[in-house]
Amino acid sequence: MTGETSAEFNELIHAPTRLSIVALLAAAEWVDFAFVRDSVGMTDSALSKQLATLAEAGYVTVRKSGAGRHRRTHVRLSADGRKAFTRHVAALREIIALSGEGAAETTAN
Repeated sequence: MTGETSAEFNELIHAPTRLSIVALLAAAEWVDFAFVRDSVGMTDSALSKQLATLAEAGYVTVRKSGAGRHRRTHVRLSADGRKAFTRHVAALREIIALSGEGAAETTAN
């Protein structure tokens, strides 16, 4: 594969919690913080820490709006984050395909 869809295993994204977050964000434009928190089953502080790690890598953008009780936080996957996720998924598919081929050869012998 070449270009944006080339396979590239990504250690940062592969961590189970971050993989769940990035996969969820890949399906939408902007996602409410509370929805992400509830979907992945995390506390506010744990999710904030994971989002900070992803933001530091340039993979997510965090947007805050409103004030006081009405303050809302939304998150989205950046263009770089989307590319990294797509490449990581391609790498996982390659690994799975290779394991399937290896299993077929072992069974045939």
